[in-house]
Amino acid sequence: MVRQRRPSPTLRERETTVQRGVRVARERTEAERQIAGLLDTARRKLDLSAAFLSRIDEGTRTLQVVSADVPGLVDGYAGPREDGFCLAVLDGLLPRVMPDVRDVPDAVRRMPAGLPPIRGHVSVPVVLSDGTVYGTFCAFGLAGDPEVSPRDLALMEVLAEAAALVIEPQVRREQLHAEIAGRLGPLMDRGGPDVVLQPIVDLASGTRTGAEALSRFPTEWARTPDVVFDEAHTIGEGDRLELLALAGAAALLGQVSGYVSMNVSPQTLLTPACRELLAGLPLHRVVLELSEHSPVHDYPALLTALEPLRADGLRLAIDDVGAGFSSLRHIVTTAPDVIKMDRSIVSGLDTDPVLARLAQSLVAFAHSSGVCVIAEGVETEAERAVLTDLGVDGGQGWLFGRPGPADVLVDAGTALVPPATRPVRAG
Repeated sequence: MVRQRRPSPTLRERETTVQRGVRVARERTEAERQIAGLLDTARRKLDLSAAFLSRIDEGTRTLQVVSADVPGLVDGYAGPREDGFCLAVLDGLLPRVMPDVRDVPDAVRRMPAGLPPIRGHVSVPVVLSDGTVYGTFCAFGLAGDPEVSPRDLALMEVLAEAAALVIEPQVRREQLHAEIAGRLGPLMDRGGPDVVLQPIVDLASGTRTGAEALSRFPTEWARTPDVVFDEAHTIGEGDRLELLALAGAAALLGQVSGYVSMNVSPQTLLTPACRELLAGLPLHRVVLELSEHSPVHDYPALLTALEPLRADGLRLAIDDVGAGFSSLRHIVTTAPDVIKMDRSIVSGLDTDPVLARLAQSLVAFAHSSGVCVIAEGVETEAERAVLTDLGVDGGQGWLFGRPGPADVLVDAGTALVPPATRPVRAG
């Protein structure tokens, strides 16, 4: 029950969410197609002209899914939440079943303009599992349709419960997306995450050769950076957030010596904005780490994007090697300059012969192809000693320094720990 809808929208208008207060038609989601089936059932069983699912929010009442023979009454038909019968039924101002609207004075006063006169009307709330009222499940008849009766209410209640089960997953996704956007929006508007640097050292000499740029988010979020980036991608803001982090890392190149290792997902690397940003950097000082926020669907496109950058001096690293199969595929396909041994292999390899042998195999594989190996998460001198003995080239971890501001990072070539001695090989 709404006001007269304006003329049919153009194709461009159909792509928008709201046009001048009236939501326009668009392709139905799978959930909406299921709802449409329930509405068709209601119309067929009750022999009425229209049935619809309405969604009521703070300011608007929208007929989200419509099954009707009434001209102009389509999905997305919307107006102020007070218009029509829906809110009045929810508030108890109108009965759920009206065999003939003409017999209910308050309903007559609320009769929507722009539609044929409504006669029979039945409406029930759609209630989610937490008790939240989503909207209403309604059906109405015009002159010539049978009158609705109180027994029809039972059918509508069953169908409304089924509709709630279909709707709820999407509602929860919308709520989650809104929460994520509420957190990320202000941060991105301020320029993105804070970026800190963690030293990377040559294991044999203990001197710093480079640093990895790491994103940091508010501690009250209680989320690790990889989770935050994943959340950003779920709401379509992942590329923007990654580019802001990448720009923050690039800004530190002029403040430190040595190379800076920067993280980017394959998905974001394929965007023109990312390639433009990277092309403007002194690439001989950049190591680009391919992270795994999203899978690679098009390796040829990825290699094409990397080719001019690597020709200008960019070095490519594959992150978290040993933590899963995808990183191994990255190695085989992209022929990187660096592989970063995951902490799951490094932690405790001084006391675990199996981990030591796995690390040794990765080193042999990498060095046979001229690839440098950097161990992540090195926390003890014993781990460092075994890694050095196994031929691992570089190390990163708390043993050499925690992530911090650029102004506390020592110059490249400065020894962070004494040169390593060669221990008896583990295992």
